[in-house]
Amino acid sequence: MSGATSTADKNGYQASAWHFVALLAGNAALAIGPWFVRLADTGPVSVGFWRMLLPLPILLLLARRERSEAPLDMKRAGWIVFAGIAFALDLAAWHLGIERTRLGNSVLLANSGSLFLMVWGLVQLRRMPHRNESVAIFAALTGVAILLGRSFEISPRTLLGDVLCLAAGFFYVLYLIPAQKVREGLGQWTVLSLVSMAAAPVLFVIAYRVGEPILPGPVGWAPVVAMAITGQLIGQALIVYSLKNFPPLIIGFALLTQPALAALVGFLAFGEVLMPLDFLGMALVAAALLVARTTPRQRAPTGTP
Repeated sequence: MSGATSTADKNGYQASAWHFVALLAGNAALAIGPWFVRLADTGPVSVGFWRMLLPLPILLLLARRERSEAPLDMKRAGWIVFAGIAFALDLAAWHLGIERTRLGNSVLLANSGSLFLMVWGLVQLRRMPHRNESVAIFAALTGVAILLGRSFEISPRTLLGDVLCLAAGFFYVLYLIPAQKVREGLGQWTVLSLVSMAAAPVLFVIAYRVGEPILPGPVGWAPVVAMAITGQLIGQALIVYSLKNFPPLIIGFALLTQPALAALVGFLAFGEVLMPLDFLGMALVAAALLVARTTPRQRAPTGTP
């Protein structure tokens, strides 16, 4: 595969076999992250703290190799702090939700930020949604209603988990918008390292206030380190590497592998069984996310830094 050549399409995307493998591997790494959250005995929010803290030396090293187009002034620093707080709330809500619902639901609903982002773009443009956007919103609402109803049938605890994962998707948008503003002048690794530095203390305070153990117990450091590597280094790095080489449609389809892989992990590792109605709800939300990811948005942020 090392000899694979890149092929360009009419839009200028340069995609090789390595880029495709990187795209799929990055989504797979993010999809198995919830497994490590459940395995860790530090507490779910504490896992988020270590996810931000442990990769920092590598991120800072990568950031030193970048050239920024603008200085880090007070305004950009304020946006970074806001983005870090929002990212911390995103991880806290998502990790708490992971332990309270099925893995497939946790990944799918946490990715609802794409739909929230599309709605935000419509608010910015001050217009009503077009037909495909209306279909996406209706499909998402219907799918979420099915998943929440199924969770309530199983247990109110799983319903709470779904709601937390939906909240995580909302906080993720609050992270993306200011992060994208700062990204216009600073390098991607610089933004990611600074956001991690801002998010880590917030996650530590939340974990401490809710009484979670910060340090690993008998299980050890393996799940915590694995989550930091798969979520913050491998997953983020591979997707950043491959993102500019594919059109949005391919990125959207690749994104949909995450909930499928997470559901498979939930079945194999934790015995979670999905019913036909669950698959219908997941399919509706997945279709809505795909439309949200592939709908052009003017002046709206479109991805992670």
